Amino acid sequence: MHKILLKTSLTAVAVMILAAGGCSGETQTPVTVTATPTPTATAAPTATPAPFVSEVVARYEAEDAKLNGKVSVVTMKGSQQVSGEAYVKGFENDGDSCTFTVNAPEDGFYNLIFKQQGISGEKTNFVSLDGEYIGSITVDGVMLRETPLERVYLSKGSHKVSVYKSWGWIYLDYLEITTAEPINEGMYIVSGKLSNHDASENTKRLYNYLCDIYGKKFLSGQVCDEGPNGGEMYIVRTTTGKDPAILSMDLNGYGASRPAGQEKGKTVEYAKQWWEKGGIVEFHWHWTVDEKYCTKQWWRSFYTDSTNFNLTKALNGQDEYGYEMLLKDIDAIGAALKPLAEADIPVIFRPLHEASGAWFWWGNYGAESYKKLYYLMYDRLKEQWGLNNLIWLWNAQDPEWYVGDGYCDIVGTDIYPGEKVYTSQSSKFFELKDVSPEGKPVWLSENGCIFDPDLALRDGAMWGCWCVWQGEFVRNTSFLKLSEQYTEKYMLVKAYNHDSVITLDKLPDLKAYTAE
Repeated sequence: MHKILLKTSLTAVAVMILAAGGCSGETQTPVTVTATPTPTATAAPTATPAPFVSEVVARYEAEDAKLNGKVSVVTMKGSQQVSGEAYVKGFENDGDSCTFTVNAPEDGFYNLIFKQQGISGEKTNFVSLDGEYIGSITVDGVMLRETPLERVYLSKGSHKVSVYKSWGWIYLDYLEITTAEPINEGMYIVSGKLSNHDASENTKRLYNYLCDIYGKKFLSGQVCDEGPNGGEMYIVRTTTGKDPAILSMDLNGYGASRPAGQEKGKTVEYAKQWWEKGGIVEFHWHWTVDEKYCTKQWWRSFYTDSTNFNLTKALNGQDEYGYEMLLKDIDAIGAALKPLAEADIPVIFRPLHEASGAWFWWGNYGAESYKKLYYLMYDRLKEQWGLNNLIWLWNAQDPEWYVGDGYCDIVGTDIYPGEKVYTSQSSKFFELKDVSPEGKPVWLSENGCIFDPDLALRDGAMWGCWCVWQGEFVRNTSFLKLSEQYTEKYMLVKAYNHDSVITLDKLPDLKAYTAE
């Protein structure tokens, strides 16, 4: 888990430098843009319908928006590079933002298209709608270009759309609103093929079930390293009357690089208990390194800022000790999971999570080193340890870091939108649905707030699951009481008792399940 929101990466190259200056304005007027009309259909009634053509609703110039902080206007009279002869720059400090007042002609789904450019390379910033986070927009530093947030629901009338600092440092030209293409129900059809052709019978059964319900239902999930009877599970159970379908736990107690004398993990035993109760098990791994590479406390050495371990050098032969460490740790995880494989207990396995953010060491040396490590782990756990009970959940976040359908069964992302934000995060869902050429289920593999199931159904953001992080996102740190800092009680109860949400009691017998 990490509180930084996630981004899509684009290749960063030289920035086009623009002159600075100007001032901000308060009043906004949309620029009328004539859309290309859809051709009149002349084919017979049985002919294929004409393709959807998105229509421009309005364009709003950034220089006319409300600017906060150090965001300022730069005038470019006579320039063909910008719309309206000006743009805004800045977004350097927390609180810097540009807020557009927009108007939706009717209830419906729209694309929000921001024309922007990164200053000195790739940059990512946040977007909110009427004060609630709805996604992030990433751009490189080559030139001003359009970056969309797709299928955002706007009710008829006035709205506030804000671009605000995450990384910062962008030029922003305009916001254009266009009509969004209707959802094609075929987008929820997935291949149903596991990457491991030697998968065990129960693993096949579980994956069949996950694919069968995808696009129809949401699996509920909760992270709780204390197991089925841990604090977060107790709070969810006593608050909602339900248990989650998925119990998610950490494997960080099993690595070979942990210092001698450290207590061994218990989550594998908890996994057995949860499976016997009829639940689904998920594992992730905060991978700590050998003390040789620790620059701070060993227990936080999965963070980039706490280790000097160089993954690229370990993988290319420049650091033999480091490479042996990788193998020993992977083998330790293999040994820990072997009893589950022998008992044919399937596991959703989410290794090397959030890699593209680079706050973990396995993502700090780029996509290629990350992929090499991922492939090494996949092949070693499958071939040497015979772990044919793993369903691999890719969670590097960035589509450019995708490992390929031959090494992935589920595409996941982690989102922390803030406090009491129940929006569906549909823009990230639609971004990730096309990552897999074959078509894999898309999951919200880790989150802070629970999304409102009704909003997700409305938006077509049919996440295969949600999985709330532990600690403050569920419980008061001192007592076994619900913390409503991120998800309020009414929303927790609503979500767990929603007709479209699968809880433990709604799961079928996964030891006997067959595909529909």
